[in-house]
Amino acid sequence: MKKILYLLLLVVLFINLYGCKSNMEAANNTDMSNKNSEKIIIAHRGASGYLPEHTLESKALAYQMGVPYLEQDLAMSKDNHLIVIHDHYLDRVTDVAEKFPDRARKDGRYYVIDFTLDEIKSLNFMEGFTVKDGKKVQDYPNRFPMGKSTFKLHTFEEEIEFIQGLNKTTGKNVGLYVETKAPWFHKQEGKDISKATLEVLKKYGYTTKDSNVYFQTFDFPDLVYVREKLMVDMDMDLKTVMLFAENSWNETYEQQDDGSWRPFDFDKLRTPEGMALVAKFADGAGPSNDMVINGKLSKKGNIVITDFVKLAHDNNMVVHPYTVRKDKLPPYVDNVNELYEAILYQAGADGLFTDFPDLGLEFIKNHK
Repeated sequence: MKKILYLLLLVVLFINLYGCKSNMEAANNTDMSNKNSEKIIIAHRGASGYLPEHTLESKALAYQMGVPYLEQDLAMSKDNHLIVIHDHYLDRVTDVAEKFPDRARKDGRYYVIDFTLDEIKSLNFMEGFTVKDGKKVQDYPNRFPMGKSTFKLHTFEEEIEFIQGLNKTTGKNVGLYVETKAPWFHKQEGKDISKATLEVLKKYGYTTKDSNVYFQTFDFPDLVYVREKLMVDMDMDLKTVMLFAENSWNETYEQQDDGSWRPFDFDKLRTPEGMALVAKFADGAGPSNDMVINGKLSKKGNIVITDFVKLAHDNNMVVHPYTVRKDKLPPYVDNVNELYEAILYQAGADGLFTDFPDLGLEFIKNHK
């Protein structure tokens, strides 16, 4: 891991010391308006199309590419550390099943919250995979080979110090785009992941809307709690984003008056009244690509736009859809640039998440 990381850092420093002016300008641009020249590219789990997602190596590569924001997904460990990982379980991207075969829950998953930081750091991290017929099958076969080289998980604090260190040595101001994973689940386990996240952000100087950070979540009840309770008590006022999911995903559960937990209804937020409600607590909206482009009606040469971006803009929210992948394109485009065009310029989104941030930055740079 160290050899790869040091090599990437040398690349970062070389490019930034010798003429990376355009990338620096892009990274320093945090304006929230909707002008074409201010579209932003968010590195989805780092440069995850090229290196395993959320590793520091992936973040270093995305940083070198010149992105204005790097994404951090967070889950809590048994001993209350914030771990940078997309899922709140470990088995999709690590060898946890081999190292700790008796630690799965009844559903067969190995949850971050059941392991200490030392145990988590003992795991080998790799490209995402699915187990089929007892064998690991890499989800994106043309990405970094699964199980090759050595990658490790790290904490939120370690990533902030890494990014702030690079900002200091390069003169950039690359920001954080933080997501708390399943706050409802952490609450069921007796942990307040949002409070822990805000405490770390405050520790490192991110306290106001001028701070170069977005705080996002799929958990609307928790977002209300963050805005009305936590940020008030902690004297913080960060930019916040409400993420939108399809109801069929069961992404978020909401506690009922009788104490039971039921799937949250996202559809009620995707109406004019719902979007106005979201805007009371959020500065931005994070829909899936299919929420801004009607995939059922769209065909090559005829992209059909939904009213999502307009509703959000009417309520003074920016829109940053997720996720553009050149190796998983919808049938209505022939290449990744057509998808960038459809989301950013036809649908009018203010930015987007992509696994291939270099391609997104290059597209915006050359757009006319």
